[in-house]
Amino acid sequence: MEVVLVRHGETEWSRELKHTGRTDVPLTQKGEEQARVVGEALRGREFALVLSSPLRRALDTARLAGFEPEVREELAEWDYGELEGLKTVDIRKDVPDWTIWGSGASGGESVAEVEARVDRILAELQRQSGDVLVFGHGHVLRVLAARWIGLAATDGRLFALDSGTLGTLGFERETRVVRVWNAAVG
Repeated sequence: MEVVLVRHGETEWSRELKHTGRTDVPLTQKGEEQARVVGEALRGREFALVLSSPLRRALDTARLAGFEPEVREELAEWDYGELEGLKTVDIRKDVPDWTIWGSGASGGESVAEVEARVDRILAELQRQSGDVLVFGHGHVLRVLAARWIGLAATDGRLFALDSGTLGTLGFERETRVVRVWNAAVG
């Protein structure tokens, strides 16, 4: 069994490095093209389950890639609260050592809350007998990868993930592993 992860295609905010949690921004033209290329890369693969965040950028990526996913609220991006739409460089003018992984988001979600959501998705994935395809967002997919291999949610900070890329979680014998990460397609 493998879990293929797709980070949504580029949006204006992701291109500008703005924290995009619950703001429902559309894909750019480049993001739409990335989604189509992802679809080409996955053509011919069979999935027992296809899941997506409810946010437009993830759903549009899934649909442009040729899939009609089941929506899971747990796959929505981190709620950045008061930090929504801000860049890390701007946040650090007020809080020099700030990271989402250590500080969380004032008025938004804590790391523990995101971890709890992701753990519910992991429980669903564990019940599958075939491959699964998941369309989501940068931070939540990084948490998913960390939790898959038994790390804390905060260890998601170790997994850079660009827009429009693929990752694959799987097994080496009985051990959960990250097989592919942040792979550009096309």
